[in-house]
Amino acid sequence: MMAARPVVLVTGLSGAGRASILRHLEDLGFETVDNPPLDLLEELVGDGDQPLAAGVDTRSRGFDPEQVLRTLSRLRLRPDIAVTLVYATAEDAVLLRRYSETRRRHPLAPGGSLGSRVADGIAREQALMAPLRDAADMVVDTSDLPLPSLRQTIERRFRREGAPGLLIHVQSFAFPRGLPREADLVFDVRFLRNPHYVPELKPQTGRDAAVAAYVEADPDFPGFWGRLVGFVDPLLPRYVAEGKKYLTVALGCTGGRHRSVLVAERLADHLRILGWRADVTHRELDEAARGPAASEARLGGREALSPSP
Repeated sequence: MMAARPVVLVTGLSGAGRASILRHLEDLGFETVDNPPLDLLEELVGDGDQPLAAGVDTRSRGFDPEQVLRTLSRLRLRPDIAVTLVYATAEDAVLLRRYSETRRRHPLAPGGSLGSRVADGIAREQALMAPLRDAADMVVDTSDLPLPSLRQTIERRFRREGAPGLLIHVQSFAFPRGLPREADLVFDVRFLRNPHYVPELKPQTGRDAAVAAYVEADPDFPGFWGRLVGFVDPLLPRYVAEGKKYLTVALGCTGGRHRSVLVAERLADHLRILGWRADVTHRELDEAARGPAASEARLGGREALSPSP
């Protein structure tokens, strides 16, 4: 029997973090829709197979908590979906401070001074939203909850097996052509012995077994490799804990064809064996495969520099 598809309705007080909760659910693979018309909510859920998260709040035209609850009751009768109502809240003083810092208008605020308008809007919204808070499956108080902690709270409750996690991109490059702009971690492997100076290896790349054997025979390679993975491996769970979704590890040598390619391939394989989602690209090799036009386009029309060995 197939598991019921998760459907999450996210509601709560304005300024309490409802939008942040939706973003975290999107990072977990949910299709997210913010503030759809209430009469289309059931149609929006439909019969698909992708998890769905919908934000519902007082900005909706003709917002009616009782209509939301009636829709929620009907959806819960469906055996093919599992519906959760999440309610975001925060203390009055925290909401006032957040609105004061952003200078945004509260959706239910009347006229008057900024402080009184926001305070009155908060009070009105609390009264209006009380039935939804009472019916919520999960109440999230963000008063003292930093964004990383909020992310962890949502992931603990809604992360599914196979949901998108940290995606690691490993890239080789040539230093003379500049650092990859997207790189988070950069390692220089130019100290390893260079196959460029071996005539039979020069036309090959780090993907070839002969080049790999030559570089890995460098007496300093085993120590370097142990220190490299010893540095990278412990960082990855910490990046996940902080909510990072993409990490680019760049390895550079002089020509971007031999040493950096080998180490990038080996690192990507190592990460996959450990269970991480990792892919690998080789900037200079891929660019060469696309032809001279790609080099010219990347350099903004300037004459391409030919990397020295």
